[in-house]
Amino acid sequence: MYTDETLSCVDCNSQFIFSSGEQQFFASKGFQNKPNRCPECRAARKAQRGSGGGGGGGGYGGSSRGGGREMFQTTCSQCGQTAEVPFQPRGDKPVYCRDCFATRSSSYR
Repeated sequence: MYTDETLSCVDCNSQFIFSSGEQQFFASKGFQNKPNRCPECRAARKAQRGSGGGGGGGGYGGSSRGGGREMFQTTCSQCGQTAEVPFQPRGDKPVYCRDCFATRSSSYR
C-alpha cells in the first residue's frame, strides 16, 4: 500500500526518503500531511524549540518561552474588529478574534 517517496526539505532543499514505514506510522497517528523537513532539519528544529526541556508546548502565546511566537494582525470575520492571531491568514478561510472564536467554539459543545 505504501511505497518509499522522495521529498525535498523546505529548510535545506536536500532530498530525503519518506519511507513506507514512516508513512504507515504517520497514518496510524492520523497525520495527513507529509513531512516538510529532512530528519536532520527536523531534529535541529526540535532541539531549538525544545531547549527548555520537558515535553509538548507551552500553550498558545508562547509565554512560557518568553513570548517568541510571531503574531499577525487581521480583521475578524464575524465582528470586523482588529484581531491578532498566531498564524499568517491566507484569505481563504474566516479568521476570528479571541472573543468571537470563544463564542463559536463554545456553541459546538
